[in-house]
Amino acid sequence: MVKNNYGIRLFDSWAGLQAVQWNALLLDQSGQSLGPFMRHEYLSALHDSASATPLTGWKLQLLTLWQNDELAGACAVYVKSHSYGEYVFDWAWANAFQQHGLSYYPKALVASPFTPVPGPRLLAVDPAARTALVRALVQWCQEQGLSSLHLLFLSDADLLACTEAGLMLRQTVQFHWHNKQPASAGETVSAFSDFDDFLAHLSQDKRKKIRQERRKVTEAGVTFRWSRGMAISQDDWDFFYRCYERTYLEHGNAPYLSRDFFARLAALLPEHWLLFIAERNGLPIASSLIGLSHSALPDGPPLVAYGRYWGALERVDCLHFEACYYQPLAWCIDHGVARFEGGAQGEHKMARALMPTPTHSAHWLAHPAFADAVERFLEREADGVSKYLEHLENRTPFRQA
Repeated sequence: MVKNNYGIRLFDSWAGLQAVQWNALLLDQSGQSLGPFMRHEYLSALHDSASATPLTGWKLQLLTLWQNDELAGACAVYVKSHSYGEYVFDWAWANAFQQHGLSYYPKALVASPFTPVPGPRLLAVDPAARTALVRALVQWCQEQGLSSLHLLFLSDADLLACTEAGLMLRQTVQFHWHNKQPASAGETVSAFSDFDDFLAHLSQDKRKKIRQERRKVTEAGVTFRWSRGMAISQDDWDFFYRCYERTYLEHGNAPYLSRDFFARLAALLPEHWLLFIAERNGLPIASSLIGLSHSALPDGPPLVAYGRYWGALERVDCLHFEACYYQPLAWCIDHGVARFEGGAQGEHKMARALMPTPTHSAHWLAHPAFADAVERFLEREADGVSKYLEHLENRTPFRQA
């Protein structure tokens, strides 16, 4: 298959494309630090551990562009039989299709499974190749008779390519913390010197609340330790998975990710993980796992931290806030990490100084009437999201000058 002078090849497994080829394109993404969530090792671990496979509703196709036997573009597209594990919700669209006697599933999804972390999804050597990749995706969906195509948590470069290809755009909101003191116009922006310095920049009520929450955990006799990379022991990984699994089971669901998946992450991408373990009376009771993104430089420091998974075997008031926010934020300050991303949703995160940040997705629907209806819906939704962001910005947790 040839499109716009690119040869197109499809692979149905990660074994079809070498890790060095995929990761080289990932490094080429302008302005992107190297996080784990789009690396070949991470995505192949999802498949090889049976976490994201056709049996779980994730049928992989690697769509690649080639020029003179050189890889010019690549993306992972999944044929989905459901909408679980995506974090950009289209259940209402699926219901509308069903009510009109049409099939919404299977659909096509370009994303990192179970991972609401913004970043590159369309890996390409240049903007022309990236736009060609989007157009090839749409053509492939048409040929396969799929209802729709969805690209989630896109980078700016991906968003531009999808816009040029005529896809519909959607905006959602996450909450991210930045390691910098609020400054007025013209002032030099500095990183926080320590956690107390961070608290000092918050409004009195927010500062008081955080101190109260941390005191409850301390007075309950809970202490924390952290390990990073190869220093995370097998026992600690096993304990983390017990906590992670417990969280899902308490909500009546089986966990998305298997223990084997995390074993593969520990073996293949150890430098990208930071683990906090809470202990009481000398025994572990809770844990939280943080992803780390590095610069492309060898031995570069962490640039971004990502709150990913947590769980507890005992109930302690405010333990979740301490494990998932305060311990990671203190670590970020101590280690010069520029940003902490708290994951999907969660307006309550603003009380911990995680500020609203727009995230973006792009969509194509094959059915013309439904495409028109969704486009009108997205226009109304975009106006609502814009007003919501403005409302949140006015609720800043920081001290006012």
